[in-house]
Amino acid sequence: RVTRLFPPSVVMAPKAAAKAKIKVAPKAKGKKKAKMEIPPPRIKVSPKAKGKKKAKAEMAFPKIKRAPKAKGKKKAKAGKNLNAAFPRFRTASEMYKHIRKITSPGGDYTVRNFVGVIKDISVQSSVVETELFPKGALDFYTKKNMGWEYTQQEYDEWFKPERGGDQGDYRDGMQEKIANVIDCLRTEPRSKRAVIPIPFAAEGSKTVNWQDQGQTKCCRELYLYIEDDLLKCTGVLRMQNASIFPKNIHFFATLLDHVSKELKLPVGEYTHFIAN
Repeated sequence: RVTRLFPPSVVMAPKAAAKAKIKVAPKAKGKKKAKMEIPPPRIKVSPKAKGKKKAKAEMAFPKIKRAPKAKGKKKAKAGKNLNAAFPRFRTASEMYKHIRKITSPGGDYTVRNFVGVIKDISVQSSVVETELFPKGALDFYTKKNMGWEYTQQEYDEWFKPERGGDQGDYRDGMQEKIANVIDCLRTEPRSKRAVIPIPFAAEGSKTVNWQDQGQTKCCRELYLYIEDDLLKCTGVLRMQNASIFPKNIHFFATLLDHVSKELKLPVGEYTHFIAN
């Protein structure tokens, strides 16, 4: 019955079969099995050849290991700035209006631990003119606090005790401090040591005297750092009289502008911490 379902078997001549090295069964069923038994050609490689083949593979795909310094640089770029959770202001003028609003009761009314971020701290966006601080007064006090030269005429025209006495005088040693910050960030862009300490320019903090206004400066320190290829800054103030804010922020903006030009970096955001 099986032989009737398949075509007649093809039997090769003994000489041809021997030449092809194929065993053919007399039945179709055997022929099918014979086709399955034909193995693919195998290539044997001598032990020496195997070794050469392995060596070539290693040479073709060398493993490259990164130096620890490269890993450190990559890791240093990663980070998180938590000031994203603080109130944000487009310009210094917006922050000034807010500070005025929250201190509106006046007198001894005190707001403590204020924090805010100014997105645009460029000099042109940090000019906050008021009755106490017209543009001329802002330019004079910034020039004075930067340690730049000013004329006696400028002093006579713009200097007033109510615009900030010894507590708001940051001039002493400022040029040396700025030069130190520039050298720090130019040498080590990842550094957290680019600091401008203001209160004790000539003597140690152990001599602190609460009755000496020259020691109890309003601004305590400015921390400069590079993040996202931008020069950024955090200022820490012991005290910020709302009416004196225009003078301080204009000075900070000018200082950052000066440092950024030396480092050839654009200026980023500024974070403002006020204790009182």
